[in-house]
Amino acid sequence: MDESRYTIFYVDDDKTNLQIGRFILAGAYNVFSMDSASKLLKMLERNIPDLILLDVDMPDMNGYEVLKIIKANSAYSEIPVIFLTAMSDSDNEMEGLSLGAIDYIIKPYSSPLLLKRIEVHLLVEQQKKKLRDYSINLERMVQEKTKTVIELKNAILKTMGELVECRDDITGAHIERTSIYLDILLTKMEELALYKEETSKWNKDLVIQSAQLHDVGKIAVRDNILLKPGKLTEEEFQQIKKHPLFGEQVIDKIGQYTSDRDFLEHAKIFSGSHHEKWDGSGYPRGLQGEAIPLQGRLMAICDVYDALISERPYKKGYEHKVAVEIIQSMRGSHFDPMLVDVFVDVEEQFEQVARNDI
Repeated sequence: MDESRYTIFYVDDDKTNLQIGRFILAGAYNVFSMDSASKLLKMLERNIPDLILLDVDMPDMNGYEVLKIIKANSAYSEIPVIFLTAMSDSDNEMEGLSLGAIDYIIKPYSSPLLLKRIEVHLLVEQQKKKLRDYSINLERMVQEKTKTVIELKNAILKTMGELVECRDDITGAHIERTSIYLDILLTKMEELALYKEETSKWNKDLVIQSAQLHDVGKIAVRDNILLKPGKLTEEEFQQIKKHPLFGEQVIDKIGQYTSDRDFLEHAKIFSGSHHEKWDGSGYPRGLQGEAIPLQGRLMAICDVYDALISERPYKKGYEHKVAVEIIQSMRGSHFDPMLVDVFVDVEEQFEQVARNDI
């Protein structure tokens, strides 16, 4: 068999038609002739042709029935099929085309007509295959490019987070840990179906990534305030309390150069609301209860827990058990009561993250 040639399966229960067909086609194609539908189906199990010429009126199984089987099998469904038939009425032709045949040639046919129709259809199929291959390659390129963009975005986020940590004299990857804590809480909430109506609309991975910018507003706070080892004055504390709003401004600025609105919307909410308190005594807006966005209520627990267990220039880090007790004591005052209950359910996972110093 010449592998440079197209391969055609010719199926007809009339042996004379098969001989004539082979004679016409053999000069240009690899031709395999079969006198029944069952032989065709067995042959397809071993070889896939470039085109099938299929008689309609056959005794064991007619061409329409064969075509249905071919189109139902994903291994064969893309093989182009041309019907050969002595039936010339439009209803029969329409039935064949509606089942997926690409053409309908009436017997007896002229040799040049048969060859030209086959040539045209093989050329079309070749172009379709090239287009499919191009589409697959393009999709792979898009996926690779998307992966690269996501990796770049994550690298930028990580770098910005580390920049904030360096300015705040925070060690131990606070940004990364709080993101992991957030993931733990969201996973447990999903299990409990807590706040399901709201979180079901979220892309969890996107939300967790955006949380890395929750403290980005500290970039705008002066070093002599941010790094002060002693107690802040009231004026200095008022400056610190502005960092959630600074963060929103930074994120709005980023938004001028990207269309990734969902990501930035979550990031802005995390930045602007993670210091709000359930009883309304937080900042910067003094929001109360469920008026505080869920992102902010979640990050409040993650942020405070990590602050409690971490050593700072002005304090030693608390033991995990003590940190849990402090958070429980602020259930319904600082924190959403239901989220505190979730935190208590998963506090051992928080401890594991903290101990591993991730």
